[in-house]
Amino acid sequence: MLTILGFAMIATFLVLIMMKKMSPIAALVLIPALFCVLVGKGAKLGDYVIEGVGNLAPTAAMLMFAIVYFGVMIDVGLFDPIVRGILKFCKADPMRVVVGTAVLAAIVSLDGDGSTTFMITVSAMYPLYKRLGMSLVVMTGVAATANGVMNTVPWGGPTARAATALKLDAADIFVPMIPALLVGLLFVFVLAYFLGLRERKRVGYLSLDEALETEQGDVLVTSGGGTSLTKDAKGGTGGTDGKGATGSAGTGTDGDGTPGDADDEGFHGLDPNRPTLRPKLYWFNAGLTVTLLTAMIMELLPIPVLFLLGAALALTVNYPNMAEQKERIGAHAENVLNVAGMVFAAAVFTGVLTGTGMVQSMADWLVETVPEGMGPHMAIVTGLLSLPLTYFMSNDGFYFGVLPVLAEAGAAHGVSPLEIARASLVGQALHMSSPLVPAVYVLVGMAKVEFGDHTRFTVKWAALTSLVVLAAGLLFGII
Repeated sequence: MLTILGFAMIATFLVLIMMKKMSPIAALVLIPALFCVLVGKGAKLGDYVIEGVGNLAPTAAMLMFAIVYFGVMIDVGLFDPIVRGILKFCKADPMRVVVGTAVLAAIVSLDGDGSTTFMITVSAMYPLYKRLGMSLVVMTGVAATANGVMNTVPWGGPTARAATALKLDAADIFVPMIPALLVGLLFVFVLAYFLGLRERKRVGYLSLDEALETEQGDVLVTSGGGTSLTKDAKGGTGGTDGKGATGSAGTGTDGDGTPGDADDEGFHGLDPNRPTLRPKLYWFNAGLTVTLLTAMIMELLPIPVLFLLGAALALTVNYPNMAEQKERIGAHAENVLNVAGMVFAAAVFTGVLTGTGMVQSMADWLVETVPEGMGPHMAIVTGLLSLPLTYFMSNDGFYFGVLPVLAEAGAAHGVSPLEIARASLVGQALHMSSPLVPAVYVLVGMAKVEFGDHTRFTVKWAALTSLVVLAAGLLFGII
């Protein structure tokens, strides 16, 4: 019964948010509360929620201060050179823009933190997608999938969890998987290429001079008053006022790829004259960011503490005036509130799913349904199971709760724990778009994309990427 109710709860949640019948926050809270009652453990709902909130509180704190920190870094202009470099590569060609998104997300993912990756990627690419009228779900889908493949680096989490759960060396798991993961990453780039061609066909092709301000060359908007003309894909023009609003020919897209309102703060991200810039402090901010990421990788302090200290230091040095600090915090308050609210709402979902025993019952059922004859192929089974299980479960739940059972079943048929561990990494491309991953709310929140739209677009491509990694692992004899 727990198994059926568990799958029913997840299915209900996904259907309602994809059909936009409920907001993600409401669905994450109300649906598990209802199913907790149906399970007969309504009296313990409070305990489950408090436990879930306690488990995710450090993550929420990390995201809150990370958003403030990287928001300040964007304000002061730290990432402007990256944006200019991407613009020069993209040349306002939708195909290059999508490929550039995949490349940027993959490179930034080397820090091992999905939230950081999404904040930098969206901050750099969002204005360009809006300016060219491209679908924002393409951006979120490509970024999430690329990050999912790169999330397997030993300091990214899954590999370390697998190594810990099975008492193996992380290097023995990860290094042999590199060829398969590279194939997966190559597939993401190819996917980005074809999605980009589709976007080019839909919105048209603009030259760099047509898409960017002639007098500034590498920015998307001007600051202050005045009007700038931009050419649309069909050769028309649309006016842009000082606030970044455009006429009908210069509209952007909403989360579903349809034309949307271009009066958006995202347009101001590349304004070279914005008053928040601190060019004299560029190298201080760059050094602070490198130091912060290095400390995070080396685990010198807990990540929430690092971002808390980093945000406080960045605000103090760049904006010593109290009024300016308050203004910068207020400017990023919406993102902070949206993401933190989503994380705490997800705590209700995970708390009920775990506390009632539904998640363990579902995992046990899936393992038990594996035919006896598949025993010698448990590595393949593990790879296939990693797709749904890491999507519907946290990485902790999968790697510490399910993986040891799969490894034990494989050992009984002579399958090495190393093969099981490597196969368990396959589903990470899909995992990064799971509603249980806090970082995905940073991605969709900053990109102003509905979570349901992102899910509907991304899941099929992410699942296909995971299967490509599994096929490559089998082909190379890694799994």
